Amino acid sequence: MLDLEQLDRELACSLDGVFTDIDDTLTTDGHLRAAAYCALEQLQASGLKVIPVTGRPAGWCDHFARMWPVNAIVGENGAFYFRYDHLERKMYKRYLDDPVQLKSNRVRLDALGTTILEQVPGAALSADQAYRDTDLAIDFCEDVPALDPGAVARIVALFEAAGASAKISSIHVNGWFGDYDKLSMTRILMSECYQIDLDANRNRYLFVGDSPNDAPMFDYFPFAVGVANVHDCADAIDSLPRFVTKASGGDGFVELSKRLLFLRSRSALQI
Repeated sequence: MLDLEQLDRELACSLDGVFTDIDDTLTTDGHLRAAAYCALEQLQASGLKVIPVTGRPAGWCDHFARMWPVNAIVGENGAFYFRYDHLERKMYKRYLDDPVQLKSNRVRLDALGTTILEQVPGAALSADQAYRDTDLAIDFCEDVPALDPGAVARIVALFEAAGASAKISSIHVNGWFGDYDKLSMTRILMSECYQIDLDANRNRYLFVGDSPNDAPMFDYFPFAVGVANVHDCADAIDSLPRFVTKASGGDGFVELSKRLLFLRSRSALQI
């Protein structure tokens, strides 16, 4: 991974948007600090599309899409996207699965959750589970004492034994039934909402994240960025980002924002 200082003016000025993880990328110790929120606002005001891509639940994503300075959001690890049109005052919601499939999956996931909690002492349902539509989030360190790597691996194995996909974030193991991830729904969002073929334009977008469930995005985007805490789980990430910040969490996101805005404003001054 290259130091963020090697992200140059040509690259910064070629960007049309920034995709970002939320937990431990925008947040620091579980909090969205003022500087990170301001960085989102400044990036969007500069003309960049700003789109969080997160494992957080539908109930939270509805709020984020309405209230945050973002253009849209991909949630529950790629199960849906939400886009709020402020002029129309209308929320557009796109789920990959239909309502019947979502209901069937929920029954199976609830039963699987009971099994996991019985077999992995210390694990718990995530505090945001009540707001989830498509997946099951097992907390291994957010609101419970941190579990050891073996216990986390056991949670993943139980999901996979039941035929579910499972991804490890910095705080949860998320499991779901279906063949999707953060990247697949991001492609759909860009095509349906902005008529952009992301495969043909990936060089014009940057992704920033920190954890193993960001690996598809790190692999896909040539100019992906990891905040410094990506080093903590680098051995578990199949594809590492090209650049890495000096600071961790939300401070790393602010560092990235300042770098992009400085380079883009410097370019404008030279025209």
